[in-house]
Amino acid sequence: MLQRIQTVYLIISALVMGALYYWFPTVSDEAGNAIISRDEPLVLGLIGISVLLTVISIFNFKRRKGQFVLNRLTIISNFVLLGVFVYRSLTLSGETLVSEKGIGVLFPIISIVFLVLANKAIKRDEDLVKSVDRLR
Repeated sequence: MLQRIQTVYLIISALVMGALYYWFPTVSDEAGNAIISRDEPLVLGLIGISVLLTVISIFNFKRRKGQFVLNRLTIISNFVLLGVFVYRSLTLSGETLVSEKGIGVLFPIISIVFLVLANKAIKRDEDLVKSVDRLR
């Protein structure tokens, strides 16, 4: 259902995580060895899991509690991805003149913000349905 605001938030979150794969640079050291690569199985898997869970959550609009749980799982996978990015970027040496770590590290944070907004909207819908059922 596209008329619900949480669906818009979830679509934005999925687009941000999909864009992360295309815009995230391969960070390499002075010797040319890749330190963080978007084709690395761990990074690629976490991005894929995040996008897949978000898309499943979009089509799971009739079950709000299930949608809420899927969003929480997506938030956890984004935090793990963010942890991988931070760990790998902290192991880089040098960085005195120019930082080449990229803005792609911020994309999981943007996705987490939109997922939290979607969860708030889902909670609001759930509370509204409960209040209407109480009046009957």
